[in-house]
Amino acid sequence: MRRTAPALLALLFLAAAALTAACGGSDGGGEPLVVYSGREQELVEPLYAKFTADTGIELDVRWGDSAALSATILEEGDASPADVFYAQDAGSIGVLDGLLAELPADDRALIPAQYQDSGGRWVGVTGRARVMAYNTERVEAAQLPGSVLELAQADWPLGPIGVAPTNASFVGFVGALRQVLGDEATQAWLDGIATHARTYEKNSQIVDAVAAGEVDTGLVNHYYLYEKLASDPAAPIANHYFVGADVGSFVNVAAVGVLAGSERQADAETFVTWLLTEGQVFFAAEAEEREYPLNATQPGLEAAADLPPLADLSGPEIDLAALAAGLEGTVQMIRDAGLVT
Repeated sequence: MRRTAPALLALLFLAAAALTAACGGSDGGGEPLVVYSGREQELVEPLYAKFTADTGIELDVRWGDSAALSATILEEGDASPADVFYAQDAGSIGVLDGLLAELPADDRALIPAQYQDSGGRWVGVTGRARVMAYNTERVEAAQLPGSVLELAQADWPLGPIGVAPTNASFVGFVGALRQVLGDEATQAWLDGIATHARTYEKNSQIVDAVAAGEVDTGLVNHYYLYEKLASDPAAPIANHYFVGADVGSFVNVAAVGVLAGSERQADAETFVTWLLTEGQVFFAAEAEEREYPLNATQPGLEAAADLPPLADLSGPEIDLAALAAGLEGTVQMIRDAGLVT
């Protein structure tokens, strides 16, 4: 069944990257597991290679922006070739609720309830904190704001702020603002930041711009800093965390779900279980980007030592599953602010 919904139009608007296919190959034991991956290729390709090495299950990975892939699945409906969707954010996967299978209870029990769908259709794999990246040669730590709400002030004292208004992580953050502030105050914040924002397509482009001094600051996910420093250790850039109850400390999740129409349910569930167990070890100990592993039951599993504890970034209570329901309105508010032309 092909699905049409207001959310589809919003997702198509956000689809900043075209869907591309990457080879997975087959070991002769059947077709590879098809993964629609909204995670950036350079971040998770080593993770997928490790999964295949550990399990022998080959993957056919279709890379793309999470919103674009979600829109593709909505259009494909029950005929989608995807077995698994691994999304950058809760909103992109949440709109697929009717197309996702209920995950095994044993898998869901590994992840705290606030980081998964209450209906059991998707679970968070890792946490991704929102931060302000800043150029350490152009900005003193004492100049950094205590609240993300200060960024919208007319007398903002620093230079242009880099934002990625069509990126799923920014859209999710605006959805969180709506839950905390309400629509009127959120629109005012968007209107305010639009007066001194410089827009980019992706978080990685913002980090590059901050390091180059093109902008003084930028709103990104925390792990892009470490990706940048891995390739350029001398880059003059650092993360500023809005700790405590500030909505700027919003933690979204990279989430995974299994398509109900998949004919490879067992292998798809193996993929999910692996992400929530061995994959957690990868993020804690091997991955350069240093996301927060979310498995609360695995002994000794901790985020990198130079990250603030996830508990310190709790911020206000955000219903991640509700981000999908408000997606169309969130996108329209971003457009109304003129952040997208």
